[in-house]
Formats: sequence, structure tokens, C-alpha cells
Amino acid sequence: MHARRADTEGFVEHLGVKIHYEVHGSGGPTLLLLPTWTIVHKRFWKLQVPYLARHFRVVMYDGPGNGQSDRPLTPAAYEQSAQVAYALAVLDTTGTDRAVVVGLSRAASWALELAAEHPSRVHGTIVVGAAVPLASRDPVRAAHMSLTGPAPQLEPSSVPALGTDPGEHWAKYNREYWLEHYEDFLWFFFGQCFSEAHSTKPTEDAVGWGLETAGAVLVAESAASFPKRETVEGWCARIATPVLAIHGDDDRVIPLRCGERVAELSGGELVVLEGAGHIPMARDPVRINLLIRAFAERFRPPTPARRTWTRWDRRRKRVLYLCSPIGLGHARRDLAIARELRERHPDTRVDWLTQHPVTRLLDDAGEHVHPASRWLVNESQHIESEAGEHDLHCFQALRRMDEILLSNFMVFRDVVTEEQYDLVIGDEAWDVDHFLHENPELKRFAYAWLTDFVGYLPMPDGGEREALVAADYNAEMIGHIARFPRLRDRAVYIGDPDDIVADRFGRDLPLIREWTQAHYDFAGYVTGFDPGDYADRAALRAELGYRPGERVCVVTAGGSGVGTDLLRRVMDAFPEASRRVAGLRMIVVTGPRIDPASLPTGHGLEVRPYVPDLHRHLAACDLAVVQGGLTTCMELTATSRPFIYVPLRHHFEQNFHVAHRLRRHGAGRQLDFADLTPDSLADAITAEIGREVRYRPVSTDGAARAAALLSDLL
Repeated sequence: MHARRADTEGFVEHLGVKIHYEVHGSGGPTLLLLPTWTIVHKRFWKLQVPYLARHFRVVMYDGPGNGQSDRPLTPAAYEQSAQVAYALAVLDTTGTDRAVVVGLSRAASWALELAAEHPSRVHGTIVVGAAVPLASRDPVRAAHMSLTGPAPQLEPSSVPALGTDPGEHWAKYNREYWLEHYEDFLWFFFGQCFSEAHSTKPTEDAVGWGLETAGAVLVAESAASFPKRETVEGWCARIATPVLAIHGDDDRVIPLRCGERVAELSGGELVVLEGAGHIPMARDPVRINLLIRAFAERFRPPTPARRTWTRWDRRRKRVLYLCSPIGLGHARRDLAIARELRERHPDTRVDWLTQHPVTRLLDDAGEHVHPASRWLVNESQHIESEAGEHDLHCFQALRRMDEILLSNFMVFRDVVTEEQYDLVIGDEAWDVDHFLHENPELKRFAYAWLTDFVGYLPMPDGGEREALVAADYNAEMIGHIARFPRLRDRAVYIGDPDDIVADRFGRDLPLIREWTQAHYDFAGYVTGFDPGDYADRAALRAELGYRPGERVCVVTAGGSGVGTDLLRRVMDAFPEASRRVAGLRMIVVTGPRIDPASLPTGHGLEVRPYVPDLHRHLAACDLAVVQGGLTTCMELTATSRPFIYVPLRHHFEQNFHVAHRLRRHGAGRQLDFADLTPDSLADAITAEIGREVRYRPVSTDGAARAAALLSDLL
């Protein structure tokens, strides 16, 4: 799912080539995000557009050869003059008089010519990893390919044999190799672009975008002429508007000296990103976004503003609480923790930065949802878009949520920059935890991290690749904590040490349980309610309207919208189950993101929408059939109710972490979705309904213990 869709889009045409453009946002000034080498399309800006479009008007387009633009095979379509003409045509068609022009790599020459030859159209210019002929190239690489002009033509038999020296592999940068081994070239080239560790996702993205065009297009583009050194030097000398050059000092594609020379010749500013490679907008998006915004703010008309500053002794204690919106489980426990925290610090104000469906529960509880929550991209919607028939590859869905997580982190960053908070609590706020570790200088508050599982685990059918990628993500997290051990002022595990799986983070990585015990405090499980309040089940059933003697089966699939298939499968079994269980009443709870009207009803079978006090119904029922989510399963465990749980296929947390915890408590009966038939479900319901169970007790003081761990941070 895209973090943001275009407000308007269309095509312009120049010399018979159709170019697709998009416009995002409406604030001034306008940013023109140029395409780069035709090997990728405009989606390479995906981590910039949502943030920048909240503050500026953003215009972007696909260059010829990729994306939604034409793929001409004539070199003329890729000439420098044509590339500048496309940019001007897009500016004209979108009604843009002037823009801040931003270009990566190959686009630097187009941006510099625009600023020099069309100064009335340009506020200022940002070039990143400028691929301009202003410096000598690496001699090893230069021996194998032409860096500033067309790739050398080699016959198939003359392609050099490749040894172990990475420099030799630049021999793949030639026309014949593009035509014969295009995908292999993509993996090599983007491996060089992303020299930073833990770059599996951006590399995969870039290769995927590269596969949307063809080697023949690169061949045509390589035959176009490129500006000479003296031409680029002349442009830089004539630029009268501000210039910012950004360059990584570990750029293995374009030497840092190119960025240095652009800044020197234009009188501009140079920002060197130490340790960064060729495409920092993908690997260091927070820093790039902030640099672009700060540069563009120079051209915004000043507006009168009122500022308020509060003396220390007049400031209330303030907490910003980040609650994961994927389901409703986090919300109930976070509410309980927040209430316990207020018991210890009665003057504390808690603001919630979160999304639907959590916002609905918080509104019902009278909590204050921060108005910036409206800018958050909905993570539940993304998860639903990734789901199949009771199938959600959770790890891959999280990886594909990268642009959403970055967009939401930038909302968080704006909030904590504009307002003062004493404490930020992130309950599985993956975006904030990751990007704070990547940008630790942004931390201006005490920070507490909460989670109920640790470690990405690969699914068995994911093969070696998934095992390696999951281990890489774990290794990055371990590296974050090792380098910045004090960034998390408190890390709280919602559970006990024995609830942690015994697996390793990956080959040659630590054991998950041992590492977690060394780096976390333990609060015990947080139910959000006292199970003792429901010890008198008869009274509770009467209060909820359940008739004496009827057997009540509650069916629910959590707060997200991925449970429809499970609900339908269980409902299909109702006729057979009702024949076997006298007086069976099945109550199907859809939750806030599934339309109850989409499901059938009948005698003894009822469908209810969102039920804010669902845990009370679970405590009163004779049986529950649920998805494998931790919260619902642990609520049933805490109230000693029999239940059947059906983990989502490929959901590593439900299949490994949750299942391990339930086995430890001796709770629940696990079924596989593939095995669910009306008969098998009727068998299971008949066997489990009303069964006396003896589970390991669940702690009742988890919220108080968690609040005690957080209290001294205020």
C-alpha cells in the first residue's frame, strides 16, 4: 500500500514521448523531484513524498524509459536537452512558475542546467550523489566501464571473466551484459548503490523497479550524449540561486569529489553523509527529508506567528503515548498502564498518537487523541491489503510497510519537535523505535519501549532467503541497542521470561530469551482488567443477557479486518454444531473494520459489530473461537475459558511467539485453517464447549508493574 496517493496526475508529451507526472500537496513553495537514471522510476522518492507533501507542494514524474512513461528505444529521447525539456513541460503543465529542484545522481546535470539556463523557474537546487564529470573515477572501476559516457560495446565472448575483486564486477556495466544478463546486472548495481549494511529491502525495491524496464532501454539511453566537464563547470559558475549538494562518503558509484566540486563551483553548501552510499533517500530518509525541508523553507513567504514558552514550574508533566493500531489488544493494556501511571502522577497529561481502530476505543474512554493523529497513514489498512484467505505473511507485510512507517515517524518527529513531552511511550511503535536509533540526535525526551514479543522468525516455507533476511533485521536491531544502549530509557516486556521463545535471532546471533533477559525489564502480562471481577459467571451472564442453560460460543477475529474468512468458516459450521450441542448460541463479533451486514444471520446465530467490552463476553462464554492474536487468547486464559484458536497462516508472531506462550500456560486448542470443515469444527466445538480447564495463572498486576517501571521517567 502506498503511504500517499497523488492529488492529481496526468501526462505531458515532448517530441512524441509521453511523460507521466503526479502532484502531491498544496503548500508553497513547490518541490520538483526529478527522475534519475531510467533504471528506476519515481517510486524511488516514496520515503520523501508523504512528509514533504504535508509541508509543500510536490511535483514528480517518471523519466522516459520506466514507470508510467513511454519506453523509447531511440537515444534522442534521453539526450540532455530532452531531459531538461521534460522537466520544463511538467512545470508548465502543472502550473508551476518556480520550484525547488531536487535531483539524484544522473538528474544532477538536468537540475544544474535548469538553474543556470532557466533561472526564473528555479528557487534553488539540491543535488544528491551528483553524477557529473567533475572528478576522476575509481581506477579499478574505470578499467572495466565508461563512467561518463556510453557503456563500452563488448562482444559476448569478450565480456571479462569475473574474479573475486568487487571492482572487476563493474565489467557488467556494458550494453551486451544488459541485454543478456539484465537482472544479474541489477542485483550487482544496486548492491553497489546501497553500500550500507542491512539494505535488503531497498535493494529488492530497486531491482523490482529495474525489472519494469529492459536492458534495451538502458542501451538506448547509454547512446545519448552527456554533458562534458567544461559545460557542467559553466552551469555551476552561472547559478545565482542557492545550491545544496548532498553526498555520501561511502558512495561506490559516484565519488564524493563530484559533490564537493558542485558546491565549490556554485558557491553552494555541501553536506557529507558519513557512511552513506549512493541513494541516501532510501537508507537515511529522515536526514534527507529534514535537509530538503530546511532548504525549501528558505523560499516560503514569512507568516506572523505567536509563540508561547512556559516556565518550568508551570509545566504539567506530559506523556505522548504511541499505541500500535494493528488490532485493539495494545489499546486496552495501554489504557490500563496509563491509568496506573496517573495514579502515581495525578497531574500528568497523556496525549495519544495513534490510528483507527484504537482511536475509537480511546474516544469511548474519554482519552485525548493528539490532532496530529489525522496525518498518520493507517497501518491496519495496509495489513488488510496484504492478507489473503486467513493468510498474512506478517514479516513481509511489515517490510513492505516501510514507506508507511517512515511517513508516520515523520509525523511523530514534527509533534515532539513542536511540543514538549517528558516521556514518550511506544507500545510496539516500530517506526519510532527504528528511526530514533537511526537518528539518535532527535531524542529530546525520556523514551520507553513496550513489546510482547522479541525477534522476527522466518516461516519454514520461506526458504534460506527469508531466514537470512529475518536474521538481518534482527541483527540490525541488536546493533542499534548495542550502539545506543541508553536511547531506550526503559524497555518493558509484557510478560515473563518464560514467555519468550527459545529460538535464536539467526545463525551466529544470540538466543532470543537470553538476550531479552539482559536488555528488558518484565512487567508480567497486562490484561487491562481484573479477572477476579468476573468470578461470578452466572451474574455476569445475566447482566449480558445470556439465558440460563444456553451454550454461548463467541467468535471473534480481532480488531483488524483480516478475519473475515475465519468468521465465515466458523459460521458455515454452525448448523452442524447446533445439531450436536443443544441450545447452542453463536455470537459472531466482527470488530470495527468488518461490515457486519456482509455476514449471514439466522436462528441461534447472531452477528454483532464492534463490542467495546468484548472481554466481558469472553469471560462469560462457554467457548470462544478466535484468531491467534495474543490479547484475545490471553484474556480467555486469564478468565479460564475454553477456546479454539486458529493462527493466521504465515503470521510468525501468532504461529511461534503466541503459540509458545499459550503452550506454557496450557491454554487453548490450536487448529489449522486448512483443516477447518463444518464437521471438524463441529467436532471441536462439541468437545471444547463448557469444558473445565486448568490453565497456568495469569498475573493480575501487570499494569501496575509496568507503570512502576515507567514512573521514575516522569
